[in-house]
Amino acid sequence: MSKGTVLVSGVNGYIGAVLAKHLLDNDYNVRGAVRRLASAETLTSGPLKTYAESGAFTVVEVPDITADGAFDKAVEGVTAIAHLASPVSFAVTDPEPIIHAAVNGTKSILESALHAGPQLKSFAVLSSIASVRNFTPAPYTFTEKDWNDWAEPAAAAQGKDAPWIAVYAASKVAAEKAFWVFRDEKKPSFAMTALNPVFVIGPPLITPQTVADIGGTIRPIWNAFSGGEFPPPGMNPGVGDVVDVRDVAAQIEHIIAHPEQTNGERYISAASITTPQSLADVLRKAFPDAEGRIVKGTPGQGYSPDYQILDQENEQVTDGSKAKALLSSGEYIPHEKSVIDTAKSFVHLI
Repeated sequence: MSKGTVLVSGVNGYIGAVLAKHLLDNDYNVRGAVRRLASAETLTSGPLKTYAESGAFTVVEVPDITADGAFDKAVEGVTAIAHLASPVSFAVTDPEPIIHAAVNGTKSILESALHAGPQLKSFAVLSSIASVRNFTPAPYTFTEKDWNDWAEPAAAAQGKDAPWIAVYAASKVAAEKAFWVFRDEKKPSFAMTALNPVFVIGPPLITPQTVADIGGTIRPIWNAFSGGEFPPPGMNPGVGDVVDVRDVAAQIEHIIAHPEQTNGERYISAASITTPQSLADVLRKAFPDAEGRIVKGTPGQGYSPDYQILDQENEQVTDGSKAKALLSSGEYIPHEKSVIDTAKSFVHLI
């Protein structure tokens, strides 16, 4: 018997697709929301085909997530909602539409959720570590109590000259703030919870068919695996905290399944630290045939053997222990496994 129907917005995205498969495999029905039905065809005719044919996986079209009532039909009869749809752009010229879409998309689906019916028990929003980290001087450990206090003012002050990271972070902060304001003002009957993952890696559900298909968060692994040079210090988005996409999916499922326990909570999902050198070391060991291709660098340098800290004094650390407790194993997927499994998804592209 089904454990219920979960609405997953942004189901065609990297995390959304993995979440849908995880939920379906664990006896939930999934209703995926996308802007265009055609964008879900790779799922319904690919890895989720059997579930689509049985009716366990269905897709609804929501062309404009910011429109009033945009999700009214999508939420009908659902027992849980996982809101993952949010604009991401690394070539921003104007922060206003990005922030507008993030905030109003969140408000729109929450307003629809108010009218979904008493069977709706849980609403999980996928926020980001970008809503948490700030410029608190090191040494410092970031926890769920922390908030980004620089991105919104930076995006507002710099406007179209704002760097993409400031715009992205501002959109995440503003959307999560709107989420919690809604909870305080509306006091809905369903539980509301935020998951704030760091850089997400791990194998995508849809195998990349071209290099262009490789998502931004796993591209540092591709760069190392394909023989790319180490980026200059400070220029590589793959340096820092990471978590496996499969753990993120499992944590969202736990949130959905335990509304009383998780209601009103924030959870930072963070498993380990990665650097270009650690990626090269893991991949050279796991793929001996690729040793001549993968840049060697200085093995073991710049990170701890347990992939938990960089070899620096006065470290800024991200504490993912609270979200780790949501996992049935009580442990995150090992860093080496995340990297190796990701690389396996694009071996055929070498």
